[in-house]
Amino acid sequence: MPFCPPVSRDRIISTFPKSYNPEACLQMKDDWDPKAKMACQDRAALLQGFDRLKMSKVVVVGDLNVGKTCLINRFCKDVFERDYKATIGVDFEIERFELSGLPYSLQIWDTAGQEKFKCIASAYYRGAQVIITVFDMADIKTLENTQQWLSEALRENEPNSCFVFLVGTKRDLLSAEECERTERDAINIAAEMNAEFWSVSSKTGENVQEFFFRVAALAFEDAILKDLETEPSTAQIGDGSILNDTALENAQEKQKKKSCC
Repeated sequence: MPFCPPVSRDRIISTFPKSYNPEACLQMKDDWDPKAKMACQDRAALLQGFDRLKMSKVVVVGDLNVGKTCLINRFCKDVFERDYKATIGVDFEIERFELSGLPYSLQIWDTAGQEKFKCIASAYYRGAQVIITVFDMADIKTLENTQQWLSEALRENEPNSCFVFLVGTKRDLLSAEECERTERDAINIAAEMNAEFWSVSSKTGENVQEFFFRVAALAFEDAILKDLETEPSTAQIGDGSILNDTALENAQEKQKKKSCC
């Protein structure tokens, strides 16, 4: 088993994270899927999963200056820089978590919002499990452009293979009334995009950790369930010897041939 360093205490997710708004969420539930939960318990007990669970790829897209880099830096580095250089092409961070006793990682890709870098960035959309479309809550025009960004990201991936999130940043710049009004518009757009909506502030950190915990939990559970689907059907014999059905049939066939000889 490869050595796996311990996960930071502030990256341990012990309960299933809640959505920001029940009106615009991907899944309404309070706990892990029963099959995924049992699989996690079995693997944790057997000290498995360290080399079984794959890292999930997250791509963050949106217009220039909507706060994509600030969002990622607030979560990954717990910093906020008002003045920063625009992302050139792509950049990425890797964040490690522990969920249901098992380690898990997100590879978070920060893509450029400038038109001239679109060709470069689009190549990194492929293989995404999560697509985060970001807009500036203080600039409603950036919300209108999110559907185009999503369309371009989905074009590089298999249909229905990605979780989609719509994230409004800079909520600290809006009054309560303005925030509520913008969120209503965003929820309508999120419904059209089949996305889960979140409203955050990278400056204050409001809802940022909760959002990424939600992303990690949904991606992790999906990875577990897909892993279970790809595992061959098994038949349990005795107290715990597990053999593949096909392997068992092959063994019986070989035994018949030996008997004939």
